[in-house]
Amino acid sequence: MPIRRRTALALALALPFAACAAGPHQVRRTIDDWDHNLYVNSPWFNAALWVVPVIPTLTLGAWLVDFCVTDPWVFWFDDAWDGAGTGFVHLPVEPTDGQVQSLLLDRSGWTRVEK
Repeated sequence: MPIRRRTALALALALPFAACAAGPHQVRRTIDDWDHNLYVNSPWFNAALWVVPVIPTLTLGAWLVDFCVTDPWVFWFDDAWDGAGTGFVHLPVEPTDGQVQSLLLDRSGWTRVEK
């Protein structure tokens, strides 16, 4: 097979996966929201699920589902054509003992707990 034909075939096969790393990561962020909510309400139980590797296993599985299904679907059937990305609305969690802010926010401090 000539080099041009192999290159064109490789590009055609790779094109559907061009956006697999981009997207709203709906399944991963849902696992992250569950992890966050669980930690706020029961830090010891949450720590046990990290040690036993329930949460890491679910995160890996969610990454695979996002990479193979949800992110390419949202990218190719919605975001690629209007030039605007799809956001993800996080689960609102009521802090029980204080809170920290995202390091992307102005005036947030590294592990500064606000009570």
